[in-house]
Amino acid sequence: MRLIKEKTTIDFLGKSRRTIALAVSVIVLAASIFSLATRGLDFGIDFTGGILLEVGYEEAADLDAIRGNLLAADFEDAQVQLFGTDNDVLVRLPPQPETDQREIRARLQQALEVGGKTVDLRRVESVSPQVGSELANQGGLAMIFALLMIFAYVMFRFQWKFAAGAVAALTHDVIITVGFFSIFQLPFDLTVVAAVLAVIGYSLNDTVVAFDRIRENFFKLRGMPAEESMNISINEMLARTIITGLTTLLVLFALLLLGGESIGPFSTALIVGIIVGTYSSIYTASATALLLGVNAQDLAEPVKDPELVDDLP
Repeated sequence: MRLIKEKTTIDFLGKSRRTIALAVSVIVLAASIFSLATRGLDFGIDFTGGILLEVGYEEAADLDAIRGNLLAADFEDAQVQLFGTDNDVLVRLPPQPETDQREIRARLQQALEVGGKTVDLRRVESVSPQVGSELANQGGLAMIFALLMIFAYVMFRFQWKFAAGAVAALTHDVIITVGFFSIFQLPFDLTVVAAVLAVIGYSLNDTVVAFDRIRENFFKLRGMPAEESMNISINEMLARTIITGLTTLLVLFALLLLGGESIGPFSTALIVGIIVGTYSSIYTASATALLLGVNAQDLAEPVKDPELVDDLP
């Protein structure tokens, strides 16, 4: 870390670099917003409603055969994935037209008996479209509320220009992460919402650590232009940022590769969010604060005129 800290003198916030970063962010944000507006998200059953089944087999489950049986039984768009061991299967079905739950359960029991093997329906849950719509609205409100509280926290701890930079970075991260799921039409469920909220926390932590160093250097390097002081601060934090990001990504890639289909969307959202969040803590949060004209005077506490103090009775 010491070697990296001493040798990195990258001009992150130079005018040309900021212009390039702004152009990249605008292009990616525009693509994400366009995809969200035109294609939308591939909402999972958590939001659209449907039936969730947890099934147990005595032997390793044949997912292709299960999908074929469900399709033959008129259960279209069924999502079948392993859930834990090779013997445990999670089945998600869209809302069914039948109102008789017993009839649906009997049809499912027959469709899931692959090759005459005994099947254990351990859990059957039904989510109505109305409940799914409420969950979608509550997930969106949770993100908006989190951003508002973060703005208040950063403004209280630092100054409103830093708070604006932090919220701009977090909004940037959320839109791009959700837009990634829209562009590639990856399944979007409650686990992805949880991952996006975790990305907000991770990115905020990275941003606040950088802001702490910037505030410290504003007073330590008095008289230095704000751009240069902020560049020095980001370079000093570069080793910490790289090491934290890489170690976190190693764990997430392991989860993505070995965690199975059920945890895939969650891991994907975190991977995209951490990469984008690391970028935005430098080029969006700090650059926005710099654009708003932040300087050491914004962080200094007001000092009373000693002459006025002496004149007081």
